[in-house]
Amino acid sequence: MVEQQLPVVQTAGLCKVFRDFWRRPRVEAVKDLNLEIRPGEVFGLLGPNGSGKTTTIKMLLGLLYPTRGRISLFGKSPSDVSVKARIGFLPEESYLYRFLVAHETLDYYGRLFRLPARVRKERADRLLDMVGLRHEAKRPIGEYSKGMARRIGLAQALMNDPEFLILDEPTSGLDPIGARQIKDVIRALGRKGKTILLSSHMLADVEDVCDRVTILYGGQQRAIGEVGDLLRQRDVTQITAPSLSPETLDEVKKLVSRLDKRDILEVSHPRVKLEDFFMKIVEEAQAANIKTSGARQGGAVPEFLEKATAATTDQVIEGLVEASAHNTEPVAAIAQPIIDPKAEAAKNVLNNLLGGGDTEEESPKKDVSQEAPKEPVAPAPKVAADQSVLDALMGDDDGKPPAESSDKS
Repeated sequence: MVEQQLPVVQTAGLCKVFRDFWRRPRVEAVKDLNLEIRPGEVFGLLGPNGSGKTTTIKMLLGLLYPTRGRISLFGKSPSDVSVKARIGFLPEESYLYRFLVAHETLDYYGRLFRLPARVRKERADRLLDMVGLRHEAKRPIGEYSKGMARRIGLAQALMNDPEFLILDEPTSGLDPIGARQIKDVIRALGRKGKTILLSSHMLADVEDVCDRVTILYGGQQRAIGEVGDLLRQRDVTQITAPSLSPETLDEVKKLVSRLDKRDILEVSHPRVKLEDFFMKIVEEAQAANIKTSGARQGGAVPEFLEKATAATTDQVIEGLVEASAHNTEPVAAIAQPIIDPKAEAAKNVLNNLLGGGDTEEESPKKDVSQEAPKEPVAPAPKVAADQSVLDALMGDDDGKPPAESSDKS
């Protein structure tokens, strides 16, 4: 008996109501949404503006709490930190540090997931090849076009090798070449077992890459199913054959009319998609070595994306070796407080002023029984010294002693 896999995403009766200042219901963005995204499928989330797509994504990421209903990601709550480590997210707008170059950007996101330095560099190189930005890796992100920023945004979403990838308008701002490359990447990731949630207004893009889709309107789910089943016209039959002569077409029409008592509605030549024709022209230009600027042709999907993210023993050992090579302490030791010599000196002065001397923990214990008794010694007057120290601590930098009072006792 084959064990059924747990859904990656599962929602039941999910609702989100935004309220005004007086806590009155203002907008019901999502209403009774029931979703189930299976492992390894590319799922499309469709709908016009204001239909609740972005709100749904934010609730899945744990950025918004649902008003009612339940959300399960990998069988856990979206607020679970272990769940967040298994998710990659490309937001609708790429919020990136504009003064960092591409390599620094990907290295930064790799550090957030505590990846070793060698793994960060290797993944960054391969991801930049995949999105076609290897030749633009030394330019600051602020100089990138919107399409190039979307490419680097997709690369950062894949830096941690996520099991569940959420893409919000991934082809927004891309030219047809970039859009085609991103769709090829999504299809390749789906074949490698990644689970992908794709939210887009580009219906042709969703049709090309998604296994199943759902359509939202007004926060409610209006349709859900496999793309082929939803788009199939069951009242029309299409026959595809090589080019036929006019005589053969006449015989086919007569045969259909005689046997089925129906007339053929249309006989025409099939058309290729404009996207396919456009890509053909571009590939011919690239084959002719015509120079251009901007992003280049993307490469293959890196091999590390074929496996699910997991903290392997090799990565842990590699991190320890790297820390040892740089004479650094383990991660847990980094959190220890660093003692400032100036602050320690000021603390000692204040302890002396208060008459406390050394603290009990710092001063070594003495054996009183073996120490010879000493005559009491009168404490030396230190009023002036204490006053000068206090003046120094209070910011009196002129170095002059305090003026004596004219009144004398």
